[in-house]
Parts: sequence; C-alpha cells; structure tokens
Amino acid sequence: MRVCFRSSVQPAVIDEYRRRHAAVWPEMLRALKDAGWNNYSLFLSGDGLLVGYLECDDFDAARARMALTDVNARWQAEMATLFENPDQAPDEGFQVLEEVFNLDRQLAAAEPSTA
Repeated sequence: MRVCFRSSVQPAVIDEYRRRHAAVWPEMLRALKDAGWNNYSLFLSGDGLLVGYLECDDFDAARARMALTDVNARWQAEMATLFENPDQAPDEGFQVLEEVFNLDRQLAAAEPSTA
C-alpha cells in the first residue's frame, strides 16, 4: 500500500529539523526498514508543512512494529520539541491523506483489455 501523511513542524525550528534529518541515526534507519517502511520520504515546506510518503504492506502494522523499538521512542522524544504539538509523539500526530488520483492505476484501467 502507498501512504501519504501530513504533520506540522514549528516554522522557527525548520533549520534544526532539516539538520537532524540530514543524518538520521543508522539504528533508526535500520529499524524503519526492518519494520517495513519502504520508499519512505519526507517533504518540508517553508511554513512547516511536512508531508511523508511510504510504501508498506500494512501501515498500522508497520507503525506498531516501530512502536516496539527503543530507538523509535528515543527518536520521537528528540523530535517532539520541533513539532507544533510537542506534547504528542510526532509519529502519533500523522494525518493520513486519502489518495484521490494515481496515474498508473488510471492508465491501466483506461487501456483496452487484451482478453
């Protein structure tokens, strides 16, 4: 499945957010991959809008696997002060967005059947 989510970084700390993500802890990178977070990217606008994209088998299961890791707890605690709601772990504040268009699916549906 493809998942897109949004969140909000405090505009005053965007540079710090970028700095931390330029060198994510290797243990965190491995945990994400092992938990099934594939093709994972984050996009950040100048006003603090953060959009994430990943591919996984089951997003709830992938999030649950991350929640079991010590490194995720440490990372979320480190990052929490940079988000709009510092009282909530950043990964708990994701707002999943509905996919309303997919080029490949529509192209496949529009092609005549060869059956």
